[in-house]
This record gives sequence, structure tokens and C-alpha cells, in this order.
Amino acid sequence: MITCPHCGKEFDERNKPKGKWYFSNYWVIIALLCAGPLALPLIWFNPNYTKITKWVATIIIIIATVFIIVLSVKLIAILIEQFKNITQLISFDFSNHSGIIGCL
Repeated sequence: MITCPHCGKEFDERNKPKGKWYFSNYWVIIALLCAGPLALPLIWFNPNYTKITKWVATIIIIIATVFIIVLSVKLIAILIEQFKNITQLISFDFSNHSGIIGCL
């Protein structure tokens, strides 16, 4: 049994207070999916993880973040190129063609 140093009350091991809710694995994963690398302090301040786990998670998150950034830049470049192609197709010059009016 554990006793309180202030009042001397005895505590049962089974009723031991649980850790903070935001240190549970569920909330850490939710934070990583929503905030990405901004959730790294949640991993580093988590007392449930070993130092090796913290470093491995940090490296994986940084690599994933860099990969997503590079992929996003490439996709944006492709979208810009496609947009230029579409605008060239849409901006057809009607002044050189007589069209229906010329047939009348």
C-alpha cells in the first residue's frame, strides 16, 4: 500500500491514477494524423515511450513529412501545366475563322 505523505491516507495500487488522456496511444495517433510534425512534442513529453521509441517515431514522421511536401510540390507543378494546356485549348481564336456567319 502507498500512503499519502501529507495526510497518511493509504491508497490501493489498483486505484492508482491513470496518466493524462492526451498521452494515450489513440490521441497521439490522432494528433499525428491531424497536425503532423506539430504533434512531436506530444511524443517527446510522453512518459510511456522510451527514448528509442521517441527517436524512431521522430525520424519516421520527419521522413514522411518531407516525402509529402516533395510529392505536393510535384503535383502542384503537374496541375499548373495541365491548367496551362486547358487554357490554351479554351482560348481558341475565333477572329480568323468565319464559322457559321461566313456560310450565310
